[in-house]
Amino acid sequence: MIPLTLADEGETNIIKKIGGLPEVKKHLENLGFVVGGNVMVVSQLGGNVIVKVKESRVAISREMAQKIMV
Repeated sequence: MIPLTLADEGETNIIKKIGGLPEVKKHLENLGFVVGGNVMVVSQLGGNVIVKVKESRVAISREMAQKIMV
């Protein structure tokens, strides 16, 4: 298991675990990040990570991406 920030760009990964405080987990869940779901890193720009989740692209902070384990 590795954090999403270390996943290869363009490669589809399965979310295995989401860490952090309950409100952080809920926020990520509302964006479509659920355990067992697919996620792909599109690119990493500055402090943000652009990911494709549930057929949409979402930009999340590097800190949030560290909490998503694939």
